[in-house]
Amino acid sequence: MRARGSSGAGTPAVPLPADPYLVGGGQELGGLEWVAPATMRRGEVRPRRHRLRRIRRVLGTVMALAVLGAVAFTGLLMVTPAVSNAPALTRALDRAHGAAYPGPPVPQRVADSLVATEDQRFYSEAGIDPIAVARVIVGHLTGGPGQGGPALYQQLAQMLYTPGRSGVQAEAEQVLLGIKLGLSYPEAEILRMYANVTYFGHGYYGLAAASCGYFGTGPAQLSWGQAAMLAGLVQAPSADDPLSHFANARASEAHVLSRLAATGRLTQAQAARAYRQPLHLAGGRAAGCAGS
Repeated sequence: MRARGSSGAGTPAVPLPADPYLVGGGQELGGLEWVAPATMRRGEVRPRRHRLRRIRRVLGTVMALAVLGAVAFTGLLMVTPAVSNAPALTRALDRAHGAAYPGPPVPQRVADSLVATEDQRFYSEAGIDPIAVARVIVGHLTGGPGQGGPALYQQLAQMLYTPGRSGVQAEAEQVLLGIKLGLSYPEAEILRMYANVTYFGHGYYGLAAASCGYFGTGPAQLSWGQAAMLAGLVQAPSADDPLSHFANARASEAHVLSRLAATGRLTQAQAARAYRQPLHLAGGRAAGCAGS
């Protein structure tokens, strides 16, 4: 900036030292003359504007997809059947398999074993499992089944509403019905229905029958090792049948106990001690076993 000359006649303006950062003419501001800085080169402005446009486009696309996904998800929930008949379906399956209904409540050791190995997010997701949803979407896009097993909510929905069905459409229904189940029933009731209709191998349907048949005791009296072995039977009830394939059953028991330790329900020492405890296999339903 340069100082203007004084108002006195004949007094020349005294120029200030040249400022290398100010070029060209300027405007008068009081006693000073403002000189505009050099204009930013066009090549520096254009990339920045392009980046901002790309960011806005990406954000707009993400928001649009989120809205469309929410609308589609809500629509699918509305067209799937209601789950108010879940207890009735459970009772019908129990009668068909000769199991008692409603069956005993699931004791904590069995519940912890099932959750640790089947669905670690059971108590936090309320049926809404984003991983299960992503698995269905991947399966739909690739034309094949998704990776990983379904959560407890989806397993219950499969047993009650889509038995014998497979494929992406069946999995999508199971996810949506699982969400409805999680929003309609408390966790303890979900576990109770699940344990009532699950096949545990050797002809035993339901937790009570399996507990009495394998160990000659009710579910409430099961040790950690026994509870872990029953939970391990869910995925492979025939291959891991402890009366027919004892080594497989012990390996499955060890896996469930390791999951209990990994999730913090047991310490490593407690899990190892539970594995060393005798299982007391009964080899058939014990006389007088109440299943509770």
